[in-house]
Amino acid sequence: MEKHQTDKKNKTYPFINRELSWLAFNYRVLQEAKDPRVPLLERIKFMAIFSSNLDEYFKVRVATLKRLVMLKKKTREKLVEPPTETLEQVLQEVGRQQEEFGQVFREGILADLRKENIHLLTEHDLNAKQQTFVKKYFKDTLQPLLLPILLDETQTHLFLKDQTVYLGVHLTEPKTADAPAERFALMEIPTKKHGGRFLKLPTVGNKRYVMFIDDVIRFCMGTLFPDYAQQKAHAVKVSRDAELDIEDEISGNLMTKIRKSLKKRETGYPARLLYDPETPQVLLEAIMAHTGVSEDALVEGSKYHNFRDFFQFPDFNLPQLKFEPQPALIHPQLEQEPNILDAMKKQDYLVHYPYQSFDYVLKLFQEAAEDPTVQSISATLYRVAEDSAIAKALVKAAKNGKLVTVVVELKARFDEESNMFWAGKLQKAGANVILGAPELKVHSKLGLITRVEAGKMKHYAYLSTGNYNEDTSLIYCDHALFTSNPELTKDVEQVFNFLMDGQPDKTFNRLLVAPINMRERFVELINREIRNAKKGLPASMILKMNALQDERMIKKLYEASKAGVKVQLLVRGICCLVPGQEKVSEHIQMRSIVDRYLEHARVYIFHNNGEEEYYVASADWMTRNLNRRVEVCFPLLEPKLVAELRHIIDLQLQDDTKARNVDNTYVEADTKQEVRAQYATYDYLQSLVPKGIDPIRKSE
Repeated sequence: MEKHQTDKKNKTYPFINRELSWLAFNYRVLQEAKDPRVPLLERIKFMAIFSSNLDEYFKVRVATLKRLVMLKKKTREKLVEPPTETLEQVLQEVGRQQEEFGQVFREGILADLRKENIHLLTEHDLNAKQQTFVKKYFKDTLQPLLLPILLDETQTHLFLKDQTVYLGVHLTEPKTADAPAERFALMEIPTKKHGGRFLKLPTVGNKRYVMFIDDVIRFCMGTLFPDYAQQKAHAVKVSRDAELDIEDEISGNLMTKIRKSLKKRETGYPARLLYDPETPQVLLEAIMAHTGVSEDALVEGSKYHNFRDFFQFPDFNLPQLKFEPQPALIHPQLEQEPNILDAMKKQDYLVHYPYQSFDYVLKLFQEAAEDPTVQSISATLYRVAEDSAIAKALVKAAKNGKLVTVVVELKARFDEESNMFWAGKLQKAGANVILGAPELKVHSKLGLITRVEAGKMKHYAYLSTGNYNEDTSLIYCDHALFTSNPELTKDVEQVFNFLMDGQPDKTFNRLLVAPINMRERFVELINREIRNAKKGLPASMILKMNALQDERMIKKLYEASKAGVKVQLLVRGICCLVPGQEKVSEHIQMRSIVDRYLEHARVYIFHNNGEEEYYVASADWMTRNLNRRVEVCFPLLEPKLVAELRHIIDLQLQDDTKARNVDNTYVEADTKQEVRAQYATYDYLQSLVPKGIDPIRKSE
């Protein structure tokens, strides 16, 4: 997994392959599914997350590798890493993980479900009463949704929908003399039309029963193919290339381009055909012949595909098998304020999701939409909820005659359709809708509200590490700043000016903005620590992010380590840096936390000879974030907020329960403290609520 890259000066340095590092992250998700400390039904959800992540990985990253492999040899030789070798390593590691995934499911999840008297039955496990129930359910509910397609000479090309499970059927032992000795068929498992992947059977005493609808269909297969005595069904699924073929430009109708590309996504070439290893070769060959899927796309799976459907696994009303509720907390100061904008005039506020309620940001925009003194509202929308209260507030503001400017990123992968919907709604309401930025993806999470107060314009800004999304705010760990600090609001205004005119000639006093000044400023901050270390002064950095991939930043961190700078990394996902290497990275420590919530915030802390500087950002240290996206990193200036954030980061550095090293071994403290950072953070923020006040936020 670890290699050595060579830079332009022919100096080598250790570097972990990005693709393999991502697979290492997804393995941490699988570790959660294995962890007996995680409640059983939550472990099942981690199985679903692992599967969903892997599906997206094949649709995007593996599909990209396959496109690189198809390049001409001379072009491939110019690439830093040979795609053929990387693809082989990726498929080998995926195979290993999927094998372990199946083992965890069979020997761990299913066994523990049985201990809780929850039985996942197959078509072979049904007693007489259950057989009667299943047959009736199939006839009344499932059979009308099924459309078997026989694979014969007339079917030259059959299109398999992306990420949809099909049953390939091998028919043998004909009942009539004129029937072929064997036939093949395909049918889609109607998960969406059925309303889920599972069927609950009648409970008997304290025993609960559930089936895949795949197995319901298998059990009743004879009804569909009465002319054959033997019907064997095996699951297959295609993952198609999901990279959008979009020119990174605003000229022309970008929304039309997106719509066309979304249609192409459904018909993209197959990056993977996942199949049941028990599938007969003749059936597999028939499917390949009729779908155009090549042999190099075949990936051995298990009897069941689309484990992401386990998000829908019934909970049987057993709360003891789920995480204990952590209802969103109030923000101790904001909760007491009748008006958010008036409160922001007095001081800055830092809100931490999902521990504290997202309602405050909803209230901010709803108040702004109604406030007669508010003249304008600007916001960047990257991923919004399907029924977005934020977008509705912006629509209302536009209808109320306010100048509303919304930057909608149409290239937010897998959220393009939702973003197009809200872009249309906002345009109809009279908002000024900007569809991304030329050649860039807008990933910053900003809001700017302008009020007229005593005849003067007063700006209020919202800066966050997370999206305007009330759904993901329940599971993504993010920080959001509510501020009217003129230094910050003036810079935010400049960001929106850049998004509107596309001219990078903007200056920022406080904000770090990619691709304008962020990389350069981060390098300056690291260089300052290097200079201090060389002077014998204390020098250190704490860097928390989702991904660390950019080679230039990694080399700079190696340079800092060689100078004696202590670097503590908190990286949830991809980490291409190799920590702990003698004379290269011996002063760098890396750990990753995967737990109940998704760590999503980016925090950068620089020692600065005791005058620490704190930055909170939307950007990871990936080349795409620093070079090809509009990202914003903002400083925390108020000592009280700095202390609050530092306490949370310190808890993560102390985590010895859910923190892993770069090789996915669990971090062990010298003295076991049993710190679980996410739970400790909730307790800490709850402790900030004054006694006598209900700490739980009652959503309006």
